[in-house]
Amino acid sequence: MTEIYFLIVGFLLVLAVFDLFVGVSNDAVNFLNSAIGAKVATFRTVLFVASVGILIGAVMSAGMMDVARHGIMRPESYSFSEVMTIFLAVMVTDVVILDVFNTLGLPTSTTVSLVFELLGGTFILAMLKMAADPSLTIYDLLNSDKALSVIIAIFVSVAIAFFFGVIVQWISRLIFTFNYKKHLRYTIAIFGGIAFTSLAYFIFITGIGTSPYISEASRTWIETNTTMLMAVTFVGSTVLMEILHLLRVNVFKLIVLAGTFALAMAFAGNDLVNFIGVPLAGLDSMQDFLANGNGQFDTFMMTSLMSSAKSPLLYLVLAGIIMIIAMTTSKKAQNVVKTSVDLSRQDEGDEMFGSSKVARSVVRTTQDINDTVVKFIPARVRKWIDSRFNKEEAILAEGAAFDEVRAAVNLVLAAMLIIIGTNYKLPLSTTYVTFMVAMGSSLADRAWSRESAVFRVTGVISVIGGWFVTAGVAFATCAIVCAMMHFGGIAVMVAFMALDIYLLWRSNRQFAKKQKEEKKDDVFQLMMRTRDKEIVWDLLSKHVARTQSFVTRFALEQYNRIIDGITNENRKELRHCHSALKEEQAQLKKFRRKELLAMRRIPAPIAIERNTWFHLGANSNQQFMYCLKRMLEPVKEHVDNNFNPLPQAYIDEFEGIRRKVNELMSHTEQMISTNRYELYQDTLNIADECKDELSVMRKHVIDTMYRDDSANLKVSLLYLNILQESQEFLSIMRHQLRAARKFLDTTER
Repeated sequence: MTEIYFLIVGFLLVLAVFDLFVGVSNDAVNFLNSAIGAKVATFRTVLFVASVGILIGAVMSAGMMDVARHGIMRPESYSFSEVMTIFLAVMVTDVVILDVFNTLGLPTSTTVSLVFELLGGTFILAMLKMAADPSLTIYDLLNSDKALSVIIAIFVSVAIAFFFGVIVQWISRLIFTFNYKKHLRYTIAIFGGIAFTSLAYFIFITGIGTSPYISEASRTWIETNTTMLMAVTFVGSTVLMEILHLLRVNVFKLIVLAGTFALAMAFAGNDLVNFIGVPLAGLDSMQDFLANGNGQFDTFMMTSLMSSAKSPLLYLVLAGIIMIIAMTTSKKAQNVVKTSVDLSRQDEGDEMFGSSKVARSVVRTTQDINDTVVKFIPARVRKWIDSRFNKEEAILAEGAAFDEVRAAVNLVLAAMLIIIGTNYKLPLSTTYVTFMVAMGSSLADRAWSRESAVFRVTGVISVIGGWFVTAGVAFATCAIVCAMMHFGGIAVMVAFMALDIYLLWRSNRQFAKKQKEEKKDDVFQLMMRTRDKEIVWDLLSKHVARTQSFVTRFALEQYNRIIDGITNENRKELRHCHSALKEEQAQLKKFRRKELLAMRRIPAPIAIERNTWFHLGANSNQQFMYCLKRMLEPVKEHVDNNFNPLPQAYIDEFEGIRRKVNELMSHTEQMISTNRYELYQDTLNIADECKDELSVMRKHVIDTMYRDDSANLKVSLLYLNILQESQEFLSIMRHQLRAARKFLDTTER
């Protein structure tokens, strides 16, 4: 029996490594978002600064491990086997939930995940123990006061972070404006002094000052002289910032990099418990049981977990190294960072989220409130405020999502809010704080225009909703898993271990496939990063050509799939066609928005000249989908209802037309993809002949319907629809080919 628990502890430690990779992939957004979004340094430099912060924070994190030991449960009321059941259920649930959210590219909270998993597992076992022993109460088994304070702090931080993000960024923008380099003579020193004082307090007072590795005398001296230290730091850093500014050093970059270091250190110090706290608590439980349990798995109570954790330095250093490796190598980390940066960027671009009813209501309500408030502000004041928010003067680094002012505010404000939570010894969610500060600051910066606000609000709601879903799913899933392990014993535990390994393997495969698909649209990313209009035009031409050539191939594939589906009465093939058309239609809508945004960035004469052909081509792409759906729907209904099949005479008659359609579409795709139109006029002529042939065939079917009473009306109407939509299909092909030639062929200028 003891060997089984050795296996469980070993599995917990292995999962701790996975959890470190998965958790860092999710939480890297916390400290990388601002530095990457503002392009204050190279990606390698940002990673180096964050890595140093992570390593120091990991070493200083030993005190936070108590949350996993006795922050939620009262371990003195649980036996060794019950505690190990809870810990295993938490880790099995945690890794899968976090990996799913990372794969979807949504920042979730490792703190929320851990707290609610511990709460779910402990709660269900508490209910079972109370049912077996009525003398026990929930207060004997669950640290409800601490759990409630943690939960309230986590969710209240959402509103607080967003509110202060809006206020502080609005004031900062009034002071610095978007052309901030012209307004730094007197303000940058004070701003830098406040920022570095806040970060210094965060790094040294709440970080190093609370570390178990410094002497008690040093800790006492720091606590006694905190006010004096902060005053000296403020004066010294203010003077230093002014000197650096006079020496033409970019102070904002220093603030952002220092903030990145501070938040990375806070992340490791505050959130490391989320990744390895439970496995290390399980290891301590095993060591205590081996020393004192005498083989009594079900009766030996885990009172030892009431003491504070004394995590070995080696474990903390190894955890820090693993976190650094995960941050620097994980594609999922870059995916989550992309989500947060995209939602807070200054300009328009590819919106990752669509619109929703809730978002539309929020935007309309906010607009109405704004219109009401504006009426009470004097016109002169409004004009002055608008002049401070002139985005035309924005200074952005090449490819940056927002400027250095906002990046500095994001980091300093997030650090200050986390300081407050840490002082109250609450495992505050760094994800909640940093993400909502970023959203608030982007709103204050007027980054959410009327054209993009509904998409940004939808994105924020989706992310926040994901957090709440995480809480509910984590609680319920862990409770169910814990109950199954409790009743099923070792066999169920081993089964869940195997299931966990399989789910992680499958998730990584699916994410790799998704990443491969996303690489296909790298041209658009290049378009939005460059400021050279000629380069944008060249990239846009490639993007449009690739989109239209793909649509041509795709449309032909689905056309043949529909014909094969009705010929062979293949319902499965028709269902797949329906799904493919729906998915591609949504994708084309996104592509059109992307390309339209790029059209605004190309040279004006070219944009005016090619605008009509761009929209004709985009419309043709969509018309292909509409045409195929009109063809598919009656065919699918016919086959689903098991009506009479098409007569062989119709199939044979249509085969010649189908062959010509395939040849024409293939020629069209080849011309668009190669941008060579030698066969242009021949293709149009053959298409016209084919359309005339289809007209004759349609007339013949109609005549047969009226003259031959034995003709099957349903089959005739179905065939007539196929002929009619095939004719329309060729018309769309002609429009697309003409639009592509006019838009893409340089000889047409």
